[in-house]
Amino acid sequence: MAKRLTRQEAERRGHRGEWLAAWFLRFKGYRIVTKRFKTKTGEVDIIARKKDLIVMVEVKARPTVLEAMDAITATAQRRIEAAGDIWLSRQKDFAKLSVRYDLIAILPRKWPVHVERLFDGRNG
Repeated sequence: MAKRLTRQEAERRGHRGEWLAAWFLRFKGYRIVTKRFKTKTGEVDIIARKKDLIVMVEVKARPTVLEAMDAITATAQRRIEAAGDIWLSRQKDFAKLSVRYDLIAILPRKWPVHVERLFDGRNG
């Protein structure tokens, strides 16, 4: 049975995972636009851009990629999308942007795993 993390430990792990994910995305040629974009309706861990593609990234630290994928429920997807919609609506070049929803799984003692198109948004 896995040890349950305290809130502080979980938050530290989350910050570390997001830092690793941002580094990994930069390595792949993305520009990090913002981290931890929060609204009343939800949060996006990382918003990255490559040309006219905006990638809303959820970061999950889990033992396996499957567990990371399973951790993003339908409710979480709606919250990510709602926050992403608010961010997008504030962009001057909104009309020419494409959006994708990805996952970066942070696995123990392994390179991060980038799962593109984890889910489709309402308009995708």
